[in-house]
Amino acid sequence: MLKHLHIQNYALISHLDIDFGAGFSVMTGETGAGKSIILGALALVLGARADSKAITDGEDKCIIEAEFDEGIIRRELYASGKSRSFVDDSVVTLQELKLLANKLIDIHSQHANLLIENADFQLEVLDAIAQNDALRSDYNVHYEAYTAAVEALRKLQDLAKKSQQDADYIQYRYKLLDEANLQAGELDELEQEQFRLSHAEEIRMALETAVAALNGEQGSALDAIRACRLDEAAPELQKRLDSARIELQDIADEAERMANRVEMDPQRLNWVEERMDSLNSLLHKFSAEKIEELIALRDELAEQVNRLDSFDFDISQAENEVASKRAALTKAAETLTKSRKAVVPQICERLVKGLTRLGVAHAKVEIPVLPTADFTPSGCDEVQILFAANLNQSLRNVSEVASGGEISRLMLCVKALIASTKGLPTIIFDEIDTGVSGEIATQMASIMRDMAKTRQIIAITHLPQIAALGQTHYKVYKADTDKRTETHISLLNESERVNEIASMLSGKNVTEAALKTAKELLCCH
Repeated sequence: MLKHLHIQNYALISHLDIDFGAGFSVMTGETGAGKSIILGALALVLGARADSKAITDGEDKCIIEAEFDEGIIRRELYASGKSRSFVDDSVVTLQELKLLANKLIDIHSQHANLLIENADFQLEVLDAIAQNDALRSDYNVHYEAYTAAVEALRKLQDLAKKSQQDADYIQYRYKLLDEANLQAGELDELEQEQFRLSHAEEIRMALETAVAALNGEQGSALDAIRACRLDEAAPELQKRLDSARIELQDIADEAERMANRVEMDPQRLNWVEERMDSLNSLLHKFSAEKIEELIALRDELAEQVNRLDSFDFDISQAENEVASKRAALTKAAETLTKSRKAVVPQICERLVKGLTRLGVAHAKVEIPVLPTADFTPSGCDEVQILFAANLNQSLRNVSEVASGGEISRLMLCVKALIASTKGLPTIIFDEIDTGVSGEIATQMASIMRDMAKTRQIIAITHLPQIAALGQTHYKVYKADTDKRTETHISLLNESERVNEIASMLSGKNVTEAALKTAKELLCCH
C-alpha cells in the first residue's frame, strides 16, 4: 500500500507531502490544477522515463519519494538529465526499480482504456485470471530453447550453402598449399644454401686462404706462435698463447674440412632457386610474409575442406535438435492454451455481470481463443474480446461497436477481475469514468469501493457521484506565491468535502441546491 508521497521541485510543485490511507480514496480538482502532475511524479518514482524539463524552473534537481508498506522508493532527477533510483536508500538500476514497482502498484491512466483493443493485453487478462505465471515461464524457457535451436540450424545451413558455393575455390587453394609441402623456416634455409652454391668458388678460395695463413708451409701464424716461448719470462701470457694456438689450429682444421666440402653443383643451385621462386610466388599469391602464415592458412583450409564433408551430418543433428525442442515447446503451448480456454467462460460471465451492474443490460461478451500461425513469445493463441451492448446486435471487436462510456465500463470490469486474482496492493484509476455519468458513475464507484475491501484504490475523478463514495477525499488545487503558481494537495474534512462535491455539481458559484445534493450524496454512502 502507498502510505506517503513526497515531491520536491517537480513541475509546479516546490514541496508536497501527503499521506494515503487504506480503502477507497478519491482525488478531485479543477482541470489544470495539477492532478496529472502528481500522477506524473508518482510514475517517475516507479521507473517512468525521466525528463529534466520536469524540474521546477531555477532548481538543480527534483526528488520524488514514495513510501510503501514494503519499503521506500526514491528517484532523484538532475538538471543535467541524469537520474538516480533508490530502494530503502540503496542504489538500484532503473530495470530493478520497474520490476519492484510492477509488484506494488498499477496506474490506470486516461489512455489505458485503449488497451482493451490490444490483443496482447487481452491475452494478459486471460493469463492473469488463469494465474498462468508458472505456465508462461515454462513456455518461455522452451520458446527460447527452440528459437536458439532454429537459429543454430539456420546459421549452419547458411554456412553450408556458402561453403558449397566456395567449395571449388577452397579446394583449389588448399591443393596449392598442400602440394607445396611447406616447412617452417624453409625459405631462410634455402636462401642460405643459394648463397653458398652461387658463391662456392669464392667461399672455397677464402677458406683455403685462411688455412694457408694459419697453417701454411711458409711463415704461418701457428708456426710463429709455436716458436714463441715465454715460459720463464711470462708464464701466464704463455698459457694464453698456448690456448690461442689450440683454438687457431682447430679453426684451421675446420676451415680445411669446409674447403674440401665446398662443391660446384649447378643442378642443386637451379633446384634451390626454383623452389625459392615457387615459395615466393605462393607468398605473393596469398598476401603473406612468412611461410608460417601459409602453413596456418593451409591448416585452416584443410578444416574447411573437412567441414564440407561433415555438413550433412551436422545439419541432420541440428534438425533433430530443432524437432526435439519443437516437441517440448508444443507441449508447453498446448498446456497454456488449455488453461486459457478453461477460464474464458468464467471471464465472460463475470464481465457480463459487471456490465449489467453498470447499466449495459443486454451486454454479451465472447472471447474466442484461436491458434496463431506459428509460435510467438506469448504462446500459440490469439484472443479478441468480442462485445455487443444491445439486443440483436452481433458480437464484434470492442473498438468497432463500443462507445467511449462502454469501453470505460468494460475496462473497469476487466480491472476488477484482474485485481481479484493478482496481488497488487494498490491500483490508481485516472479518470476511468470517462463517458459516464449519473447512476452509472455511482455503480462504477461502488465497484471500485468493493475492490478497495482487499486493496488500496485511488480514483482521480471529475464526477461527484464517484467522489462521494470515497472513504478519503483529496483535493488538488493551484495557488499563487510571490514567485510562481504552485500545485498543492490537501485532505478534506467532512465540511470541505460537501463544498467540493457541491462545486463539482454546480461550478464555482455553489448553490444551496448543490450543497443539499452534495450532503445527500455523502449521507447515502
